[in-house]
Amino acid sequence: MTQPTDIRGEHLRTALSLAASGVPVLPLRAGKVPFGNCRRCADSACGGRPNMKNAGPCACPGPCHAWAAATTDPDVIQSGVWRRAWVRASAVAYHPGGAWLTVVDLDNADAVRWARENLPATQTVPTTRGEHWIYLGPMQSANAVRPGVDIKSTMSYARYLGPGTGRMAELPDAVRTLAVKEPPTARPAPHAVTVPAGVGDVECRHRTPVYLERGIAMAEQRITEARSAVHITVYRTFLAVLSTHGRCGCLTDAHVARLFTAAQAKGESPRHCTDAWNNARTRLGL
Repeated sequence: MTQPTDIRGEHLRTALSLAASGVPVLPLRAGKVPFGNCRRCADSACGGRPNMKNAGPCACPGPCHAWAAATTDPDVIQSGVWRRAWVRASAVAYHPGGAWLTVVDLDNADAVRWARENLPATQTVPTTRGEHWIYLGPMQSANAVRPGVDIKSTMSYARYLGPGTGRMAELPDAVRTLAVKEPPTARPAPHAVTVPAGVGDVECRHRTPVYLERGIAMAEQRITEARSAVHITVYRTFLAVLSTHGRCGCLTDAHVARLFTAAQAKGESPRHCTDAWNNARTRLGL
């Protein structure tokens, strides 16, 4: 049974609104799953974006590759092939990691009860059977980290169910550790690096330099793709980077310079960049 025209239009309007605020979106078909790849992209034949490990950019104009198709480009969202997908869509989804967010998906009442007892309060969105708890900051996604609890962030998607209630908190270590399957092994002391003033010197919890590099690249992309509210996008991006990497000494002057360069390319002055960085550090107590 097809959906009423007003529902189809509402999905598209919701997607455009989210994209305008810097949240990458994609349509979901019946069953709350993404649309399948087109023939050209089936079985990753295009070489693009199936899991972001060996993939380069894909030029497919359709909503292929599930979460990796999520976009903030209104021209893409309203293009012909995407419009045809919206006609068949049952919901709007978004890529939390692409928006520098993490969704703790609590699938039942027991999981919600556990979260209230063990996690810091944050923005909460009711779902059919439980709640989504949304934190500021990306991390690796993981399913079934405990009974009824999934983590949706990078390389994942979440269904958009409304703005929710409460103030969004920074991603806490209590959530990050849920995705750690085994305790980290001992490592030799890292080589000394030059870090920005005010950054801490605690033990680094990141498994590989690739994690940091991907985080900086995603931050640059988020700033570059901002079409409105550039000031707040820059500040929130700086805040997300510092909340993830600001206490371990991983960030170097070169990393910060990359972020400042991306912001200045969007019209931010050096002073605005410095103020946003210092304000983010102050909020996090760095």
